Amino acid sequence: MQLTIGKSTMIKCLEMDKMANYTEVTKLLAEFQLFEYETSPAEADDGIVRMKGIIQTANKVNANGRVYPRAILEREDTKFNELVRERRALGELDHPDSPIVQLENVSHVVTETQWDGDDLTGIIEVLDTPKGQILGKLVERGIKLGISSRGLGSTTKTNEGHDLVEDDFSLVTYDMVSNPSTSNAFMHLRESSQFKQLTEQTNLMKIDDIVSEILGL
Repeated sequence: MQLTIGKSTMIKCLEMDKMANYTEVTKLLAEFQLFEYETSPAEADDGIVRMKGIIQTANKVNANGRVYPRAILEREDTKFNELVRERRALGELDHPDSPIVQLENVSHVVTETQWDGDDLTGIIEVLDTPKGQILGKLVERGIKLGISSRGLGSTTKTNEGHDLVEDDFSLVTYDMVSNPSTSNAFMHLRESSQFKQLTEQTNLMKIDDIVSEILGL
């Protein structure tokens, strides 16, 4: 019996090969920058502490030597704003090593984002959770904080030696973090074994679907 492979089947095989290599290049990307923020004090009408400042910057080499193209950040910000509108854009205190937001560590919620040139500004509302209470006290005492975008994606080297974030980047959230001197270990590409396992499981399901479609099952 001779199996004839058509163009569509070849394309699906290429998709399978791409997915098989996906987990080898996809990393957890955490970007630190100082959060120069303005606050709305707890004495405001609703008693909620809010912070406003730059949370991400496009088309510029950051402290980690990475560059985020504006088009990619705009796309991810549009998706992130679906969570913002539903008040589900939750962030954690300090540097999580997972692509999953853990509710027990949540300290704040992002309530608004807006572009100002290539800078993306955000408004962060401090929550009355155990971690949020810690964050609130730090803000109250005027402690300098950082903000870290957390996402999943791959990078390629530019001719200048910088890491260009690729189109597969997916933003998870923005976390409040400590100062650079205590977070250098988190300023590089980090592979999350938990994410790798989740991605492998998802890819296996997709490959299974493609094989079934090819065989007409």
